[in-house]
Amino acid sequence: MNLTNKKYNTATVIAGYLIDGSGSDTKKNICIKIDNGKFSKIRNIKNSDYKNQNLIDLTDYTILPALIDSHVHLFMSGTCNQEIRKKQLTAEFSHIKNIIKQHIKQHMQCGVIAIRDGGDRLGHALLYKQTVAHNIKLNVSGCGLHKKGRYGQLIGISLSKKESLEHAIERKLPSGIDQIKIVNSGLNSLVTFGKETPYQFDAAEMKKAVIAAKSKNYPVMVHVNGKEPVRISIESGIDSIEHGFFMGKDNLQKMAEKRVTWVPTIYTMKAISQYFLESSTESETARKNLDHQIEQLAFARDAGVRVAVGTDAGSIGVHHGSSIVEELKLFKSAGYKIEEIIKCVTYNGAKLLRLDDKGLIKKDFTASFIAVKGNICLLPESMKDAMVFHNDHFLCKTDTAS
Repeated sequence: MNLTNKKYNTATVIAGYLIDGSGSDTKKNICIKIDNGKFSKIRNIKNSDYKNQNLIDLTDYTILPALIDSHVHLFMSGTCNQEIRKKQLTAEFSHIKNIIKQHIKQHMQCGVIAIRDGGDRLGHALLYKQTVAHNIKLNVSGCGLHKKGRYGQLIGISLSKKESLEHAIERKLPSGIDQIKIVNSGLNSLVTFGKETPYQFDAAEMKKAVIAAKSKNYPVMVHVNGKEPVRISIESGIDSIEHGFFMGKDNLQKMAEKRVTWVPTIYTMKAISQYFLESSTESETARKNLDHQIEQLAFARDAGVRVAVGTDAGSIGVHHGSSIVEELKLFKSAGYKIEEIIKCVTYNGAKLLRLDDKGLIKKDFTASFIAVKGNICLLPESMKDAMVFHNDHFLCKTDTAS
C-alpha cells in the first residue's frame, strides 16, 4: 500500500484494530476522524464511512499512537566501532549536527515522534534543538551534572570541589533545556554481578537540588543504579529514575507510592552481552543484569509503577530508532500485555515529557499514529515494518528529519 504521496489534513481512517495508548483493551473495526491535524472522532465503523473522499482504509492493520523514546543520546551512534565512538565524543557541532539529523530520521522512520535526550557533555543536542529545523519533538537535558572524579563525563559536566549541586542548577545550566539530568551513581559492573557503586550526592544535596530545579519548573531525571543511590533519589522528590538496575523491591514500592516514573533501559544489557564474546565474563554478567532487570520490571508491573520506555540509544549496540522494538520485546518477556506495553511507550512517555496532546488516539490529540499490518498477536515484532503517519502525511523511507 502506497499512501505517501498525499497530505491528509482531514481524513477518515478505517482501522481493523485500535490500541489507543490508554492501556485499555484493543478495539476492533474503528473509524478515526482527523480534522486539522487532530483526532476529532473515534467510534465504530459505519457503512457510510467507506464513501468519504479522503479515506485511509487500514482494515487489515492495527493502529496505535506514535511512539516516544524517553531516553536517548542523540550525539552518539549505536555503533560498536570504538574509533567512531571516540571521534563522536570530541567532535565539533558542525560534524555532530549531521549525525543528530540522521538519528532523528531513524527515530521517525520507526514511528518515534518525540524523544527525551539524556545529555552530552558539549551540549550538542541542545544546540541542535535551538538552531536546526526539525519536525520531531525534542526534550533535551543539555549537560548532565555529576560529581568530580565520578561517572558522568561522557554525558555531562562535573562540579568543582567547592560547588554544590544546588548552585549548579541555579547558576550554571544553559537556557532552553527541558529537564535537569543528575548522575547519582556509576555504571553497572560487567565483572561482578550486582555490584553497586556509592551515591554521588547525599540526601541533603539531592533535596536542595530538586527544590532549586522545581523553583524553575524543571523536572528532574536521575541516572542511578543500586538500592541506596536510588532510595536517596526517590526521597528527594525527583521525577524519574533512569536505568535503576539493582534498586530492589522496596524502592519500586516507593516509586509506585510517590508516582515516580521509571525508565529501565533494559536492552542496553542485551546489546552489551552480544558485543562481548559469549563465553566472556562481561557477556555472562550482562546477561545476568538483563535477567534481573526483567525481574524488576515484572515486579514493577504488579506494584503499579509508572514505567516509560527509553532505549538509551547511542549506547554500544543500541541503535537509534530500531532499538525501540527490541526494548518492547523485553517488556513482553516481563509479562506486560501488549496494550500495557503500548501505554508505556506512548501515554506514559508523553506524561513524562509534559506533552499534553500526544500519546493517545483520543479526541483533540495530535493525529500521529503508526499502522502495523495484521492483528495484535504479531506485536511488537511486526512494528519493524510499520507505516508512520505524522504531520498530515505518511512518512516514506526517504523523508528527512527537517
